[in-house]
Amino acid sequence: MCGRYTLKTPNPRLQELFGLQDPPQLVPRFNVAPTQAVFAIRAADSATALREAVMLRWGLIPFWAKDLAIGNTMINARAETVAEKPSFRQAFLKRRCLIPADGFFEWEKLANGKKQPWWIRLTDAEPFAMAGLWESWSPQPEISHADAGRLVRPTVVQSCTILTIHANADMQSLHDRMPVILPVEAWDAWLNPATDKGALQALLQPFEDGRLIRSAVSMIVNRPIVDAPECILECPPASNSLMPWGQQSTD
Repeated sequence: MCGRYTLKTPNPRLQELFGLQDPPQLVPRFNVAPTQAVFAIRAADSATALREAVMLRWGLIPFWAKDLAIGNTMINARAETVAEKPSFRQAFLKRRCLIPADGFFEWEKLANGKKQPWWIRLTDAEPFAMAGLWESWSPQPEISHADAGRLVRPTVVQSCTILTIHANADMQSLHDRMPVILPVEAWDAWLNPATDKGALQALLQPFEDGRLIRSAVSMIVNRPIVDAPECILECPPASNSLMPWGQQSTD
């Protein structure tokens, strides 16, 4: 699965790599977590640009959902079933996106019951694109008693999910799943609304073996409120030495 990731790449590099005209100015992120607003790229509805950069809530909320809380459990979609699942199938056909990252976290189960976080990235340290889906959702309009009974249109929430696939050789010792990392040559096809279902499914493959490296990092990253460079500072496996204020993890 993919439940945390990093995106600290400078803005000019992201703009160049993804061919963006006017992207939002991002601050470095060292612990991106579900329900937060995340940077994504989708096909532009414009005659002057092929791609647009947007901020989406991580955790896809299906258009038919009654409550946005359902998105909290939909941070990932399995590549093997995404075309059939009611929560994802329409977005898979019509609303796909790229979710840039330069690393992601996975947790190794230890013999003592704890979990050791590892930071995984490309061997060349370049940013990459995870396959994503996006959706627009809004709650039912409400009647405003303070405004002569008129319908109040609620704010639209745009959300996303990250696709996962069975792990490649680099990841198998940590987890049986990993995010779908799309090679650069697949980006256009993934974003193109005209790409058919079969071609889309063919893009969803485990990443090439031998191109990922990992390092053990502090258990400080277990806390989603912590978003600091210390989250990716390498430390001995199973060490809690980087917990703030001298605290030891109780996870």
